[in-house]
Amino acid sequence: MTQRHINEVAYKIVGCAIEVHKNLGPGLLESVYHTCLIEELTNFGLEVKSQVYVPLIYKGKDLGGTLKLDLLVENLVIVELKAVDIMIPLFKAQLLSYLKLTGKPKGLLINFHCENIVESMVPLVTDVFAALPKS
Repeated sequence: MTQRHINEVAYKIVGCAIEVHKNLGPGLLESVYHTCLIEELTNFGLEVKSQVYVPLIYKGKDLGGTLKLDLLVENLVIVELKAVDIMIPLFKAQLLSYLKLTGKPKGLLINFHCENIVESMVPLVTDVFAALPKS
């Protein structure tokens, strides 16, 4: 596993999100974008898991899977979807927490209620990512 491989997966995810946004535009419910993005990612040949339960481990004790990721792509990249007017800092904090709890290397926060997916997207990486070889 390399940083380059993970970034290539993320690049494909962003391309699929752009395709969904191009076809649907802004203004729909998050669930609509969620369904269509799964379709695009699957058609692109990527492994996608939807609504993945994340175990809540607190002080070494599993308190149950009460958190859910929107999408997990190739078991590497967490994708959190939004369809909101304003991206608040809480959304980024949520994704950072998911990355920490799962040990995944990269996350993408994608808001479909915007004019440009790339400009509004927030990519995040972790120490796990930083520790990987570049290529």
